[in-house]
Amino acid sequence: MVGPTLQSVARLRTEEPAVPAGIAGRAAVLGVVAMVLSAIGSWIPSLWGDEGTSVMSAQRSIPSLLRMLGNVDAVHGLYYGGLHAWVDVFGASPFSVRFPSAIAVGLLTAAVVLIVHELRDDRLAVVAGIVCAVLPRVTYMGEEARSYAFSAAIAAWAAWVLVRILTGRSDGKRWWWAYTGLLALGIWTFMFSVLLLAVHATVVLASRPGRAVLRRWALAAGTAVVLASPVIVFGLLERGQVAFLAHRTTITFKSLTVGLWFTSVPFALLAWALILIAVLAAAVPAVRAWAGRTQSDAVRTTGPTAIAAPMVTPTTTRTGPSLVLLGAAWLVLPTTILVLASAVHPMFSGRYMSYSAPAAAILMACGIAWLAERVRRPTVISAVAVVVVLIAAAPVWASQRTPYAKNNSDWAEISATIGARAVPGDAIVFDESARPSQRPRLAEHTYPEGFRNVRDVTLQIPYARSTTWRDTAMTPARAAALGRFAGVDRVWLVEYATPTHTDTYGMEDLEDLGFRPGVEVRTHRSVIREYVRS
Repeated sequence: MVGPTLQSVARLRTEEPAVPAGIAGRAAVLGVVAMVLSAIGSWIPSLWGDEGTSVMSAQRSIPSLLRMLGNVDAVHGLYYGGLHAWVDVFGASPFSVRFPSAIAVGLLTAAVVLIVHELRDDRLAVVAGIVCAVLPRVTYMGEEARSYAFSAAIAAWAAWVLVRILTGRSDGKRWWWAYTGLLALGIWTFMFSVLLLAVHATVVLASRPGRAVLRRWALAAGTAVVLASPVIVFGLLERGQVAFLAHRTTITFKSLTVGLWFTSVPFALLAWALILIAVLAAAVPAVRAWAGRTQSDAVRTTGPTAIAAPMVTPTTTRTGPSLVLLGAAWLVLPTTILVLASAVHPMFSGRYMSYSAPAAAILMACGIAWLAERVRRPTVISAVAVVVVLIAAAPVWASQRTPYAKNNSDWAEISATIGARAVPGDAIVFDESARPSQRPRLAEHTYPEGFRNVRDVTLQIPYARSTTWRDTAMTPARAAALGRFAGVDRVWLVEYATPTHTDTYGMEDLEDLGFRPGVEVRTHRSVIREYVRS
């Protein structure tokens, strides 16, 4: 026998490291850089409604959390459970509860580097990693105590495993199991990750890998859906939770082209220019090649060799998927499906598309690569383009790390104000007429330090004993009838406010109880009023 057998070649290939040391090191470094970029300043913005839900859910006991998940938010149960374990060890400060998302961003960025390395080259992989690390959607979800960064990281690693399989570099059973597990984990983390199956199906079919791989992929995808079926069922049963999106979410051209991944118009213009360059640079040659093959087929079937043509079996080179196709499908398909589905039942929110942010970074990097390849000094052009991206991203990154960056929430300011003015024996009443996610009461649970001297006299059912994620409160009049104001000489009333309107939820009740207004402090989105017994 001359030369190695197919079995020995396969054995040697499986013994090769999955990732060469050089690119693994670059991926790790860029992952750490991305993590640090997301973590810096993450303690500055006040926690807001969705994050309040995360923090309060994580601070429940396990039995209390399970009771809540049986009624609401089951689709976030895995994240809440993980955050519960984290908070038990590291506490529930804003930095602490947000730092896991920064870690997830680091893992996401490393996966992007590896994906691009598999399908193109190391230089482009590094460019993609840098762009990913500073992409506005990435730096936003990297400082938010929600599951979006984790869903994006899992999506990226699942894509990397699939790419390894389709390129033939890793085709053993353990890789298929890894792919299945990541898909299932992604759906458990965020239910709409199931839409990635449309992306992967497109990439697999375009790669023409052969029937065996198609069967294995279909089996893996089906198994993942079955494994994640409990969270899908709960999500469908609890779909009423997102009914508010019909009134609060407006799907517009700007919200789709700017808001999803880029935040600012200048960055969006730059990003879409690079993305269009990448897509056109890949699409034009592909269309020309298809047209050439079509014309060639027509000649063979009508010319002198038409009789022999059916005997000719064209050869197909099976290589890995197109990087641009992967990025374009990943960017467009989940968004399109969810927007169309929202016409039937409201379910679209811009943050739901966070797991497509890696695709935007990949396509932007491909656009930079195309520009660089047109000149004699591609490294210089790549560096200049990356610097331009960094400059465009810097103002967005900075704006995300201001005190009121999260939905204008000012809960930290409320806590600081009450803490500086209240004395032991004071009572506090919160506005209960605002949206649940905007109610000032949430400041008491997310920034508890400032409320140690006050009694929450209108609290009826604490959230930890409730089957919902929040407290249940009574009116001041009802609380007074139960004797809650006995011995209270001063009350702090916290009302939700905007620049043009201030709620008046508890004012009349307190005045009827014999309290008169005193000092008034206006914060960013609240008015704190002192009421003293007359």
